[in-house]
Amino acid sequence: MNTARRARLLPWKGEDGKPCYLSGEPNGYLTRVADSIETVQLGMAEDLLAHAEDLLGSPKALAGELHYLAARLTESLDQVLRVAQSRGARLPDADEEEPDEEEEEEPCPRRPAN
Repeated sequence: MNTARRARLLPWKGEDGKPCYLSGEPNGYLTRVADSIETVQLGMAEDLLAHAEDLLGSPKALAGELHYLAARLTESLDQVLRVAQSRGARLPDADEEEPDEEEEEEPCPRRPAN
């Protein structure tokens, strides 16, 4: 297994708009803060998407409302893409060893049918 740690892309930008990275303890305080912020960002994106669907379905939506919505969607998409890049970079490399059959995780149980 590749034991080299990669710097983690954080879910916020620096003052100059450049990406911020974290290298160090994978379960440290800043890692937990970054995880929490990612969760908030993804939740806000989900809420914004629902609002966008409502607003775009309304024939009475004003140009200013649509402009504001487009600006917020752009900001949210930027955040979500950063989360995806960060998480994708932390996936194991394809050349890393696959877990042994006896070490494989059990599949998640199915939800009961309603």
